[in-house]
Amino acid sequence: MTDADEPTHPPQGTSQIQRADAGTPAMQSGPKPTAGDDQSAVVTHGVGPWEGEWPDDPRYDPELLAEGDRRNVVDEYRYWTMDAIVADLDAKRHPFHVAIENWQHDLNIGTIVRSANAFLAAEVHIVGKRRWNRRGAMVTDRYQHVRHHEDVDAFIAWSREAGLPVIAVDNVEGSIPIDRAELPERCVLLFGQEGPGVSPEAIAAATGVVEITQYGSTRSINAASAAAVIMYEWCRRWA
Repeated sequence: MTDADEPTHPPQGTSQIQRADAGTPAMQSGPKPTAGDDQSAVVTHGVGPWEGEWPDDPRYDPELLAEGDRRNVVDEYRYWTMDAIVADLDAKRHPFHVAIENWQHDLNIGTIVRSANAFLAAEVHIVGKRRWNRRGAMVTDRYQHVRHHEDVDAFIAWSREAGLPVIAVDNVEGSIPIDRAELPERCVLLFGQEGPGVSPEAIAAATGVVEITQYGSTRSINAASAAAVIMYEWCRRWA
């Protein structure tokens, strides 16, 4: 399942046991396992078919109203069409972008896209290989604008034309701890691949370079984890 998307709304009864945040306990349907039940029992999340008269609102999806909504969306968007959700998100997206270098088909990209959706990034930019593993995105790439750039030069040219400073995230010499660094409201947060980090040409072209302060023995943290930390820091300051 390297590049295949998951279904937008799995049919009723599909196991969601591996979808960590696919709904809230108050909205789970189906019997809850008891102390004597097998803990591997199927668990479903979401809401069932709409009860009562259907809402007269074009944002609602008739199929979801009839069959129930098992998607990984917040309660506000239950039963909405995908287009309606995207339009609502577009009306309130934050002015920061996220960019990821993709030279070796990094498995972290899907997770970074998912976090970008959670923190309501304006857009995600894939720099390098066009193909990326969508499994970690958990279908959130359908609600998140994703743009491809062939190489670093093309990405930097786009950022300059858009008037967006590029803030590279890597623990290289000269980087500034994020808690002490300036973080523009309008910017692109650039992350490198797991292992090699941000490429030298991207570092050279970036407006600034920041790092995450660490306290243990490891030299670096997972790329997807680092992206989530930086996006949260942006939201803490500006959202």
